[in-house]
Amino acid sequence: MRVINSLMFFPRGGSAQVARSLSAELAAHDWDVRIVSGSMPGPGDATRFYAGQDLVAVDFSAGDAPMHPSYEDRPGAPDVCFARVDDEEYEAHVEAWTRVFDHAGAASADVLLLHHLTPMNEAAARAAPGVPIVGHLHGTELAMLDRASAGPRADAWARRMRRWAGACAQLIVPTTAARDRAVRLLGVDPAVCVVVANGFDPALFRPEAVDRAAWWRRTLVDDPHGWRPGDEPGSVAYTEEHVARLDHAVVLLAVGRYTAVKRLSLLIDAFTAARKRTRRDAALVILGGHPGEWEGEHPADAVRRAGSPDVFLAGWHDHDELGGFFNASDVQVLASVDEQFGLVLVEGMACGLAPIAVDRAGPATIVEDGRTGWLVEPDDGPALAMAIVDAVDGGEERARRGIAARHEAQKRWGWPGLAGQVAGVLASACAATGVPARTRA
Repeated sequence: MRVINSLMFFPRGGSAQVARSLSAELAAHDWDVRIVSGSMPGPGDATRFYAGQDLVAVDFSAGDAPMHPSYEDRPGAPDVCFARVDDEEYEAHVEAWTRVFDHAGAASADVLLLHHLTPMNEAAARAAPGVPIVGHLHGTELAMLDRASAGPRADAWARRMRRWAGACAQLIVPTTAARDRAVRLLGVDPAVCVVVANGFDPALFRPEAVDRAAWWRRTLVDDPHGWRPGDEPGSVAYTEEHVARLDHAVVLLAVGRYTAVKRLSLLIDAFTAARKRTRRDAALVILGGHPGEWEGEHPADAVRRAGSPDVFLAGWHDHDELGGFFNASDVQVLASVDEQFGLVLVEGMACGLAPIAVDRAGPATIVEDGRTGWLVEPDDGPALAMAIVDAVDGGEERARRGIAARHEAQKRWGWPGLAGQVAGVLASACAATGVPARTRA
């Protein structure tokens, strides 16, 4: 059976990781998968990100389609918030993606798997009428709907998104909390929503021996990717002497984009406070930050304000390198207050790292406080600092929770098993059309 697995955004977030992993794993369940994805030169190059897979790349820089909007409202960003896109611009997106789906052969597919709710949904209805659509929600679209003043055209976009959700044969959501939020905000029937968690690739994320000194020297000194506002990747670099402390310190790793919900400034302040109390040396490495993209206080400014020499900005790296970063670290920390799932937590746990996270939404369903990690209340800096102290100084407890985290990840979130659930959702959507798979014209 044939599925078009489509993502409007160029690769830079968790939904792209999900789309790529699903495409690779669905083949084992007798699905022929073609990916359709936005693309940009540099870190967002879809041809590099989806290398080896059947791909139709939509190059925004070449004018294949207008630059995709965003669910976030960041002043001055090239990808303006969806809720600020007027009707004329909206139609331009739909027309471009209708051409993309025509080129990709969407009309002859058995089912379309569309990530998020975007103008792709409208384009799919035009290019492939009668082909069932399975929507895959990742949470950011729901967060925009939850913001009362997301933009001057928020109401129009809310109506469109509800219409697109209602046209889906089924909706995949990562958690029961996301399902409840989708029902509330989109007005869909709960029976249409299928909970399938996001997963990790067991080949990429597993405990492995890493030469920590060499790893941190390469990524922070020899080939730095950290950056300051207005500067290029590599503008934040460190000396070999400075980085040498990472070889013997307890290293906390935070992974994510520089968006407001990640609460990176809060994390930097909490870590700085914790360092005054820990018995053991500790360091915080922040991995991520798509070049040129940030909201609120930039982490480089927060580090300078906090006066914390033990915080390192590693910048943006390919997803394939993430396992190495986890294995060169001791603890993972995610201070995000609006994480619908938290794929990075699962990936770190698969490498044996116990996480520190916020006791809300997705992380609360992943981390078991006291067994597989630490949970703290949202925006509670003192509680976050206390958890950091416990994790840094409690070596035996940290190891115990890390082992439990690894076992939990293997049991619940490996992509080979989860892809089978998605394959079942796709097959169910095909069956609901009444047209046998492989026979659709």
